[in-house]
Amino acid sequence: MLDEVVKMPEARHAILLSSDGMLRARSQGIERDEAERQAAALSGLQSISRSTSEFCTHQAQQDNPWRQTLVEFAHGYVFLIAAGPGAYLAVSATEHVDMEAVTYRMQKLVDRLGKELTSPPRAGSAGNVGSAGNAGNVGNWQGSGAPA
Repeated sequence: MLDEVVKMPEARHAILLSSDGMLRARSQGIERDEAERQAAALSGLQSISRSTSEFCTHQAQQDNPWRQTLVEFAHGYVFLIAAGPGAYLAVSATEHVDMEAVTYRMQKLVDRLGKELTSPPRAGSAGNVGSAGNAGNVGNWQGSGAPA
């Protein structure tokens, strides 16, 4: 299902991650090890982005939640958006991508899948740690980091 987001010129990879950095799903073009590494990093990036929201928000409007982060590099972009409670969708693309089209496709995917992308926080008990306990949360997800 994530492959739909990257089926456009200059889009590279897509990953779905939980707020604690666990890889939930990945597009076909990215290896699992790389996707897991990126999921951990992007979770940290989202946390930093969310904690700096007061920098651009008036004190009376502190209830505005984080919505998205865009990082620009010399040769491309990383888009990171909320995909339900405790879940985030990230897409990488080259510098020539149509940025509006990427964000539109990302939002459409999140809207279409709705509750399927919800990744509730993991419980602290050993029985709930890992990916098997949340396998049903991502439609036809086939295990930790399986291509979607």
